[in-house]
Amino acid sequence: MSGYVGRFAPSPTGLLHAGSLVAALASWLDAKAHNGLWLVRIEDIDRPRCIPGADAAMLAQLAVCGLVSDGEVVWQSQRGHLYEQALSRLHQQQLTYACSCSRQDIARALKQQGVQTARHQALIYPGTCREATPHTNHVAWRCKLPSPGPTIQWTDRQLGLQQQDLSTDVGDFVLWRKDQLWAYQLAVVVDDAAQAITHVVRGHDLADNTARQVWLQRCLQLPTPSYLHTPLVVGADGDKLSKQHGAQPLALDTPTKVHLALQQAAAHLHLPKAPQTNTAEQLGWWCNAWRALYPA
Repeated sequence: MSGYVGRFAPSPTGLLHAGSLVAALASWLDAKAHNGLWLVRIEDIDRPRCIPGADAAMLAQLAVCGLVSDGEVVWQSQRGHLYEQALSRLHQQQLTYACSCSRQDIARALKQQGVQTARHQALIYPGTCREATPHTNHVAWRCKLPSPGPTIQWTDRQLGLQQQDLSTDVGDFVLWRKDQLWAYQLAVVVDDAAQAITHVVRGHDLADNTARQVWLQRCLQLPTPSYLHTPLVVGADGDKLSKQHGAQPLALDTPTKVHLALQQAAAHLHLPKAPQTNTAEQLGWWCNAWRALYPA
């Protein structure tokens, strides 16, 4: 065993679609091509968006595609005590503050500052509550970034050298949401460390999150995995194919459909067409091709 530990971490907001199968296949291939372990984590902290039974259905879809976790599947909804411990550590380091701003408050403050926000661009928090005392108990907790900086650099195995100034490009980001839910950024950092993840392979849309996660890893004295961000599957409108944008669940009820879905996912990852064999032999074929494309 190489010491490599990878993961696939879907949200149970629906069944697997073409885009999520690409992400699953890429992470599985990277792990297996480098003699590593591949774990599955169900990211279900955003409970209002989760669909009952979707987690079990996704695991069944992965299994028929030959993608089975090498360890116990974990659910983020059962790991709140770990996130609480991490947030407490950040509190102790005075790296957090309470924030009562709504999205409308943030947009209004940015407009008053003359800041223009592009379509689909996340709002950069202007620091309204940094020195204020919130007038409500319904608060978010934000990560208090140093000013100026920090500028985070990392080398992505697909995208090359990356850099982001968190203060100017993101602003103080949320760790605990006003609606009493854990934020993705904190949960994913805690879980990757707890599961000893060494390599993260995920879609290009998540590349922008990497600098925030690296910063939290440093603040919490946790290891930073290697990152590889794969090309996205996009819809007819050019936007990311996703459940929120009408992506259709994969039909994987026959071997022929499974074969076709895997072939299409592999083609999107620029892998050669596998011989017309069974699923296990297909995956082995692509492992060899992946190893040549992406050294660990």
